[in-house]
Amino acid sequence: MTLNIGVIGTGAIGREHIRRCSQVLQHARVVALNDINRANCEQILTDFALKAEIYDNAHDLINAPDVQAVLVTSMGPMKQFVLAAIKAGKAVFCEKPLAVTAQGCMNIVEAEIASGKKRVQVGFMRPYDSGYRALKSVIDSGDIGEPLMLHCAHRNPEVGDAYTTDMAITDTLIHELDVLRWLLKDDYVSAQVIYPRKTRKASSHLKDPQIVLLETAKGVRIDVEIFVNCAYGYDIQCEVVGETGIASLPEPMSVQTRSAAKLSTGILTDWKKRFIDAYDVELQDFINNVLSDNMTGPSAWDGYAAAVAADACVAAQNNGEIVPITMPPRPAFYQ
Repeated sequence: MTLNIGVIGTGAIGREHIRRCSQVLQHARVVALNDINRANCEQILTDFALKAEIYDNAHDLINAPDVQAVLVTSMGPMKQFVLAAIKAGKAVFCEKPLAVTAQGCMNIVEAEIASGKKRVQVGFMRPYDSGYRALKSVIDSGDIGEPLMLHCAHRNPEVGDAYTTDMAITDTLIHELDVLRWLLKDDYVSAQVIYPRKTRKASSHLKDPQIVLLETAKGVRIDVEIFVNCAYGYDIQCEVVGETGIASLPEPMSVQTRSAAKLSTGILTDWKKRFIDAYDVELQDFINNVLSDNMTGPSAWDGYAAAVAADACVAAQNNGEIVPITMPPRPAFYQ
């Protein structure tokens, strides 16, 4: 079987997903495109030799009879497209964030539950990364005992002037907020943000670096360093301190070199290359799940949980206090 996919948003990540569906993954075919800039869609048709219909209206794409599933990768109002796909009875893969507010995510959760069927997968790719999966395997095995603390870092070489202090949460930390819940099978109960000495490489309006302190329902303490102008590379770290041992996220595969009187290992600078394999596995999983009628990837509830925690972290950025995080009970629909 082949899944006919419509893509809303043909920018950087949308273009990459179209490439995956057309050239890398199995059982998928891109049949429809939409973007606020029609020329982007036309360029995609040329670059990937696609035979796909271009729709000027995203809702027309969603309701097209030959579109079986929708990828939402636009910069626009993604929530309305997800809700429209649910209403049309079609599976939808939505890049993060699922919605810009926790309430917007809850609206999607409620619509999906009302539809009676799981149709939504959120684009959190880290649970599909081989390194994170290996780390979770160690935690679940009990080899290091119960987790007590996590020390994490999310570092980028640089960001543009448009990057703001709150984006350190909504665009950057959001990935940790999702994957750490998945690693620990636990929810957050509080957040605090503190600011070390500011780097001279940050824009005048940006507080960088930041340290986010989280506590989970089971009492695990987490610190996440967010440093988006670290200069040296794109570096993701996660160390789990357990009762009887420590487990660390593996480094990406890299060739060690001996040259110019130095022993060195290269560090990536592009986040897309760091998680390129995870993106492939993630989207293939969505395709397979839709075809088998069994959605198992990051759910609308996971998107909501990350948004609730993100809202608390942004509040903590602004008031400097420990902000409680309150999650309602997980609906049976998402068990």
